[in-house]
Amino acid sequence: MNAKQAAAFKAVSYIKDGMIVGLGTGSTAYWAIQYLGERVQQGLKVTAVATSDETERLAREVNIDVQPLDKVDILDIDIDGADEVDKNLNLIKGGGGALLREKIVAVASKMFIVIADESKLVENLGKFPLPVEVIPFGYTHTAKKLAALGCKPVLRVKEGKTSITDNSNYILDCHFNVIADPAALQQQINAIAGVVESGLFVKVASKVIVGSADGAVKEIAK
Repeated sequence: MNAKQAAAFKAVSYIKDGMIVGLGTGSTAYWAIQYLGERVQQGLKVTAVATSDETERLAREVNIDVQPLDKVDILDIDIDGADEVDKNLNLIKGGGGALLREKIVAVASKMFIVIADESKLVENLGKFPLPVEVIPFGYTHTAKKLAALGCKPVLRVKEGKTSITDNSNYILDCHFNVIADPAALQQQINAIAGVVESGLFVKVASKVIVGSADGAVKEIAK
C-alpha cells in the first residue's frame, strides 16, 4: 500500500452506514473511491456526490450510488486530495481541473477530509501554480488582472487544445511562487470580473490525513 492508498484507506474508515459522502477528483481521491466501492460491496449503504464527471463514472463503476448535489441535504463527509497543504491547512487544489465543483461540495459538507502524501505538505503555498477557473469570454483581459496581483497566468492546454472544465470554462494556472497571505489573495482574485473560482481553499479543510511511503498515516486537525 503506497502513501496515497494509505491516506485514502484511513479516510474511508470514517464513513458510516447511511452517510452522504462527497467524492473528490484526482489520483489520491481515486483510491478513496475504490475503497468505498469495496465497502459498498460488503453492504455499506451510502449516497455519494461526485465533484467531476470522471469521478461520477469511477464511482458508478464500483456500484456507489451517485446523486446530484441538489438532490441531497448537507453532506456528512467530503474526501478529496490537494496539490499543496500549508501548516494552517490552507490548500491549493485544481490540478485535475475540478476546483469549482470541489469547492462547492467541500463547503456543503460537515467534515472535509483532505488526503495527501508527504510531498504535498509545504511551509507556504504557491510553488504549485494556482489554478483559477475563468469564463472564456474576455479571458485574456481576466489574465491581465490576475497578472497585476503578482503572478504569471498561463492558459491550461491539454493535448494541444485549450483545456475545458466540466463547467465549460477555461483554467489559468497562476505562477505566484510564494503566496504569503492566502485569505487576502483569495479575496483579490474573486473580486476580478471573469473569475469563477480559485483553487485556494482557505479554512475549509477539517483535517488532513497524510500517508507515508511505508503505509503509515498521520492526521493533522485544525
